[in-house]
Amino acid sequence: MSDFDGLRALVTGGASGIGRATAELLAERGAQVAVLDLDPSSVTKPLLAFRADVTDDASVREAVAAAVAELGGLDVLVNNAGIGAQGTVEDNDDEEWRRVFDVNVLGMVRTARAALPHLRDSRHAAIVNTCSIAATAGLPQRALYSATKGAVYSLTLAMAADHVREGIRVNCVNPGTVDTPWIGHLLDAAPDPATERTALQARQPTGRLVTAAEVAGAIAYLAGPLSGATTGTSLAVDGGMQGLRLRPAGR
Repeated sequence: MSDFDGLRALVTGGASGIGRATAELLAERGAQVAVLDLDPSSVTKPLLAFRADVTDDASVREAVAAAVAELGGLDVLVNNAGIGAQGTVEDNDDEEWRRVFDVNVLGMVRTARAALPHLRDSRHAAIVNTCSIAATAGLPQRALYSATKGAVYSLTLAMAADHVREGIRVNCVNPGTVDTPWIGHLLDAAPDPATERTALQARQPTGRLVTAAEVAGAIAYLAGPLSGATTGTSLAVDGGMQGLRLRPAGR
């Protein structure tokens, strides 16, 4: 496919996982792509790499300005940078709550704020935020993470309303459990990694984890000009976890 020919895209958290898969897919489909990441050392051509800390407004503004200058403009922003958190509402102190919100929510705010002046000059402007199934379904031991993703979901809707008349579409993807390095770290830290992986797989009706490439495909759909009538939408990529209620196997 070449639906992104001539378009310029920026992907935060693009050095690994969902962000890397998205950046590579957009490039394959014709876009010029810049990656913003805290550690972009693994990023190789044709992707452009820029270091940015999404918790630092000056760092974000500098990196966005440099990326846009190199790209010659901006059409697509993928707000993907984020971190995880485990535990009930009792298990994380105030500092950890502030830290995760600073990355997962304010990081998107800072990047969008820096990108919007450039997106307004595009005829195909789109923002896609990486949200989560945790925004719409109650998951155990994910209170802090879920709260940040609930905020991202609401932020997406508000941004879509704010910018639709400027010709800027804003949507989000809601992945289920994705087989990324972060999930790998969680499994490694579990008392029984094999049992924990089986449990994560079992809660998705497809019986397996989502792949980063599958989420990237959904992001590319929402970001591309072929979805020009789609804004204010959340697209679940969760193996049916949000909407399906299956009987137990064998019944």
